[in-house]
Amino acid sequence: MSASEISAPAAMPGFRYERVKTRGADINVAIAGEGPPLLLLHGNPLTHFMWHRTAPDLARDFTVVVPDLRGYGDSSKPDGGPDHSGYSFRAMGEDNFDVMDHFGFDKFMIGGHDRGGRVGFRMALDGPERVTRFSALDIVPTHHVLSNVSMGWGLESYHWFFMAQKAPFPEKLLCADLDYYIQYKLNKKGVGLSIFAPEAMAEYIRCTTPEQIHAVCEDYRATVSVDFELDKSQYGKRKITCPTLVIWGSNSHCGRHFKPIEAWSEWCEDLRGFAVPTGHYPAEQRPDLILDAYRAFFSGQEPQAPADEEAAQ
Repeated sequence: MSASEISAPAAMPGFRYERVKTRGADINVAIAGEGPPLLLLHGNPLTHFMWHRTAPDLARDFTVVVPDLRGYGDSSKPDGGPDHSGYSFRAMGEDNFDVMDHFGFDKFMIGGHDRGGRVGFRMALDGPERVTRFSALDIVPTHHVLSNVSMGWGLESYHWFFMAQKAPFPEKLLCADLDYYIQYKLNKKGVGLSIFAPEAMAEYIRCTTPEQIHAVCEDYRATVSVDFELDKSQYGKRKITCPTLVIWGSNSHCGRHFKPIEAWSEWCEDLRGFAVPTGHYPAEQRPDLILDAYRAFFSGQEPQAPADEEAAQ
């Protein structure tokens, strides 16, 4: 399947869609359900559709709000500015505070995967009075990543530094063959592409455009500059105070190269977490495990590690 064969966006069943104007972008948002508000944030190189195997079930118990981050999917792709701060995790967090304001939610919970987890991390630090529970999926904090770079992690996560190079160098190389790039990027070691539903793969291919590639590069340029500097200034001085759940794939670059509980303990006052038997995309590879954990945690209960992964904690 190629980008030229994709013409229409996929929609999650049962969700209605709105376009929300924030202080810095126009955000594509899906929303469904009733109950306590739960904001779900996707990672790179995905869109809100990465939650298609979990969000409809979660909407039975929660009001589930699922946006495309600025620069991704069908959200707008504003200029990053000379210092790239337009794509900082703080800027993306401000978008999502505005999204939740739009729907009338003063307090809410966040589940974030990959870049979305980093946005959620920044939101939990910047708005502790608003974020009541936070879960990060298959990441460790940015400050820990950039302060503990190993050769093994670097080989698997080459894109952090490649995409952060000065424009337009990475954009020109990646845009030479977008279909090749997105399939290579999603094809993780020991996992493969079979974990993605055809409609999800089609959506990720559709949204891999030159405009999105530039926005993603700006995202990574912000990460190694303004985001890291902000985290460095707050390291050891500020912590996430709400209950926090971290889940990581035992067969992901996060699980292979970091000790997530130790890394997160530097930033969290109320922490729990465990590994699941997946690669980097747990919500698509084992949505059953993520659903069980999220239902429990976001309902105020203690989630349980899968029995075969207890030794990986």
